[in-house]
Amino acid sequence: MSAPVKPLGPLAETLKNKLNYDELTNCMRCGFCLPACPTYEETGLEAESPRGRIALMKAAVDGVMEPNILFEEQMSHCLGCRACEPACPAGVQYGELIEQTLDSIEDHKKHSIPAKVTRKVLLDNLIPKKKRMRQLGKLIKLYQKSGLQKVARGTGIMKLFPEPLRDMERVLPDIQDVGVVEKIGTFLPAVGEKVGTAALFRGCIMDTLFTETNEKTAKLLTLAGYDVLIPEAQNCCGALYAHSGEMDQAKQLAIHNVQAFAEQEIDVIVSNAGGCGALLIEYDRVLADEPEWAEAGEKFASKVKDVADILVAGNPLAYEQPDNGTKVTYQDSCHLRNVMGGGSAARELIKQVANTEYIELCEADRCCGSAGTYNLLQPDMANQLLERKMGHVNETEAEYLLTSNPGCLLQMKSGIQKHGEPALNMSAHHLVDFLYERVKR
Repeated sequence: MSAPVKPLGPLAETLKNKLNYDELTNCMRCGFCLPACPTYEETGLEAESPRGRIALMKAAVDGVMEPNILFEEQMSHCLGCRACEPACPAGVQYGELIEQTLDSIEDHKKHSIPAKVTRKVLLDNLIPKKKRMRQLGKLIKLYQKSGLQKVARGTGIMKLFPEPLRDMERVLPDIQDVGVVEKIGTFLPAVGEKVGTAALFRGCIMDTLFTETNEKTAKLLTLAGYDVLIPEAQNCCGALYAHSGEMDQAKQLAIHNVQAFAEQEIDVIVSNAGGCGALLIEYDRVLADEPEWAEAGEKFASKVKDVADILVAGNPLAYEQPDNGTKVTYQDSCHLRNVMGGGSAARELIKQVANTEYIELCEADRCCGSAGTYNLLQPDMANQLLERKMGHVNETEAEYLLTSNPGCLLQMKSGIQKHGEPALNMSAHHLVDFLYERVKR
């Protein structure tokens, strides 16, 4: 007589209902994902690998184990870089599984009061509200320009904040108090022969901290022959929510964006942030269970491209000849490389700039430790990954370290400050900024 089946606990039951069981069973346990996984490479622990995490998910769903605080910790240690997906011979969609797992955990997680307040402020009342993000930009600009920043640094007040926040404050760019639409409007005509119509996804972090990069993106696209539209009604892509276990909110943001861009006659939706682009290109998956929006989500996702791919496909850009040779290296955005399949176009564009020596970065495909909010929530592992990354960066002896994602860019700036070689006089920049400063206009 077989033993009675033990009923699943609340979290395990939620996991069973939300996880794609077919994807769980697709994992062959071959181990090809192990060397691709940054956390496994750093720790050597099976539970810190995609294979190990999938085994834990399946064990919980099958009732073999009760998911506890250790289960939650192993899942939260995942960077979500998805380097395991290109390495997997079975094509397991690990990104879908980890999002579903984090979403299930969030349904039952009891946050501390500070964590509750932080999530409420950021996820509910700040990031999805364009006006409030703009107000935040104005406050940061006031802090930077009024002398408060010098006072805070000079008096040591910043030491009262956690180290990750201090690191972030040190590398913040000069903030604009208006967004890209306020600066250049919602339409820019193509320069020269028109090759298509592109809609720019401006993002929330990009349009608050890197407004100039958004502006330069639009202008580069016009020089490459694209009419550029910037739908004003668009909002946050939802990536931070998907990675934080808030899939319902991510879906609502996706639906809003699908509506905003559906009103425009466009050939392509352009992203200049790898993290945003990776979720935008998966709106078909995000909205697959929403009958009213599934088809529209699929149509939207089919149009999403990274800005480098669109620039390569457009009219050739001509660049000014620098007086001196410039050494340049490039750090891949994990989501751009592993989800969108990008990276090669960025390298092609860099090599087109006259008198520029491109130096390939060792382990350019390895996560830098930024991973959205990972460097704030898991600073020890993030710093470990950053130190390893900067060792390879210093070996290039490059003057310019380029990347294609705002989080990666801030992390690289922090890395130069903490682990860079001063003699190299290196600086980190978004790919678009580097190209725009050198293109003939």
